[in-house]
Amino acid sequence: MLTPGVDIDALAGAFSGRLLTEPDDVAPFLNDWRRLWRGRALAVAQPDSVEAVASLVAWCAANRVPIVPQGGNTGLSGGATPDDTGAAIVLSLVRLNRVRDLDLPNGTITVEAGCILKTVQDAADAAGRLFPLSFAAEGSCTIGGALATNAGGTGVLRYGAARELCLGLEVVTAEGEVWNGLRALRKDNSGYDLRDLYIGSEGTLGIITAAVLKLHPKPAARVVAFAAVRTCADAVDLLALARARCDASLTAFELMSNECLTLVASHFPALRRPVETPAPWYVLIELSGPASELAAHEVLEALLTDALEADTVIDAAVAQSLAQSSAFWALRENIAEAQSAEGKTIKHDIAVPISQVAAFLEVVDRAVGAQWPDFRFITFGHLGDGNLHYNFSPPATGDPAAFMNQQDAVNRVVHDLVIAHGGTISAEHGLGVLRRDEAARYKSPVELALMRRLKQALDPNGVMNPGKLLG
Repeated sequence: MLTPGVDIDALAGAFSGRLLTEPDDVAPFLNDWRRLWRGRALAVAQPDSVEAVASLVAWCAANRVPIVPQGGNTGLSGGATPDDTGAAIVLSLVRLNRVRDLDLPNGTITVEAGCILKTVQDAADAAGRLFPLSFAAEGSCTIGGALATNAGGTGVLRYGAARELCLGLEVVTAEGEVWNGLRALRKDNSGYDLRDLYIGSEGTLGIITAAVLKLHPKPAARVVAFAAVRTCADAVDLLALARARCDASLTAFELMSNECLTLVASHFPALRRPVETPAPWYVLIELSGPASELAAHEVLEALLTDALEADTVIDAAVAQSLAQSSAFWALRENIAEAQSAEGKTIKHDIAVPISQVAAFLEVVDRAVGAQWPDFRFITFGHLGDGNLHYNFSPPATGDPAAFMNQQDAVNRVVHDLVIAHGGTISAEHGLGVLRRDEAARYKSPVELALMRRLKQALDPNGVMNPGKLLG
């Protein structure tokens, strides 16, 4: 398992915590969630404190041993998977899982990077507050990983992505020093914003070990509706109407194609569509806020009534209970699982300005369909912030390997059109290795040079998650 020249005893003595070297113990840390990448590693280190992380990183820097930070290993871009050289240490942060502080007057919670997202949500809820970052992997992903990728999720429309929910960080630098930036301040203009450098950097500049996170008031009511629309343009019009009517209470606005719900039904037959009228597109809307549940229901029902009369919506249903709301959300949240059950997929995590979503989908559907007419289009995402998961499953009958061999060609078509519509090829999943080279094609030489200078300045030994984000 160990590369010749690495002293395993010295490595084990470099920090306090667990060091896994047996193949069976190491194996679970070498695959990504999608099973697209499998690497090798010297060992898996699980430090039990920030001081232990710092000691380990200092040893790795001195010995030029690469480090691959890993949280819950739920990423979709290969950003937490070691390469196949076997030269790296996987640094698993699962033992750094304490809630360090809860400051209700300040509206903050301080947690370690290995805390599971659901644990943070539950701690906030027990204190009568809300931590609103939420997505399908919340039961297994960690806060460190969410910040390292600047994860988005379903509440970005109202609360922002992970970056907007973080006030301060504790980071172990690439040379093994500890930067204590755990400042619980809303305003701090005392220098460069180092916090924002590390958030979204995918572990390539340093290792996030703790964070101060914003808490929000727990909403008095949460009301969910499901609506059928004929076109994506109608969904965009409904979003504009919802924003005008609901203002800050509009928490989520999710878009999904009919193909998505058909796929979910085939793998989760207990989940039923809330509306009877068949349609090409469906929208899930959530309102939440301090108003009573009755008041929120009235606002949402009035919105949908007007949309039905304007023929923007062709059918709609408002959940009448918490169980119904959960069932509506389950349709959206199980799309990725249902698609995964069909085998390997070609995924895109893209964003375009909301005003361009309908035009983009019309053009890209036509372009991809012309070249690959047998592909199954699985399109869904967070319409409220313009982030689409524009995915493809292989033909129902065909060679899965031949399908995946088309990935680079498909990416070129899709990503060229994303950029042409003013968008980005990575909205919330990170570049990892999946989109690293693609991103380099679209960034200007100036932008790439600035990024490489930052990398060199903050990781002079090149040990932090090599091969990710930057080639």
